[in-house]
Amino acid sequence: MISHPLLPKLRQLRLSAMALTLDVRAAQAAERQLTPVEFLALLLDDELERRSHTRLARHFTQSGCDSHKTLAHFNFAAAPGINRTLIQELATCTFLAHHENILICGPTGVGKSHLANAIACEALKRDRRVLSRSTQRLLADLHAARASGSQPRLLARVLAADLLVLDDFGLLPLSPQAAQDLYQIISERYERGSMIVTSNRAFEEWADVFGDPLLASAALDRLTHHAHTLVIRGASYRQRSRRKESASYPSAVSQEQLPRVTSEQTA
Repeated sequence: MISHPLLPKLRQLRLSAMALTLDVRAAQAAERQLTPVEFLALLLDDELERRSHTRLARHFTQSGCDSHKTLAHFNFAAAPGINRTLIQELATCTFLAHHENILICGPTGVGKSHLANAIACEALKRDRRVLSRSTQRLLADLHAARASGSQPRLLARVLAADLLVLDDFGLLPLSPQAAQDLYQIISERYERGSMIVTSNRAFEEWADVFGDPLLASAALDRLTHHAHTLVIRGASYRQRSRRKESASYPSAVSQEQLPRVTSEQTA
């Protein structure tokens, strides 16, 4: 069948998925002797699936999440101390309904950002509004938006997200204005929206990042209330990969055994 008479009408209505599969579905309908309603249902399923995929791709782009860093790609074998059952439970995103937070702490390169991104991906798949940024970038964007007059609009987007991911909290000290902006975000999202925060600082050091003891105390009290806490310990994945590559050249490097990566999870 070269062209079905419905094809131009579907294109005019911008039903692209139905237009693409029309000839195939028409042939299937004739072969299986489907009723008109069954034939239409197949076409509608094609269109709904295409729109769902398009919407998800758009939401991934808008969120800032990496669609390739999922739980399926996380190497749990390299971090045997992590409670995989808990991670899988968090990946169901039920914590979003309770406006709970997830705090992930550990040294550089142990998979904190990957886990945060993977859980955020699951939230996107459930049609949740997600915004993922490094802490410094988000605060810098808010500062720049204040100068351009667009800060209220950006802040509204930050506060409206069902899940806000702040990566690398505490990597650099906060300016007084940045500390106030972060406090505002944490305060206004408290018991209204969930956050995932990753940091390579120990939790007892988080207050130092704010540079203001009173502001830090108020912010962290809200952030850590109703929170799931993950502490990951071990060597960097990237450093392990580098050592494995070096080990393939015995004439250039020693052959000492690579240190075993361990991790610890608390909740």
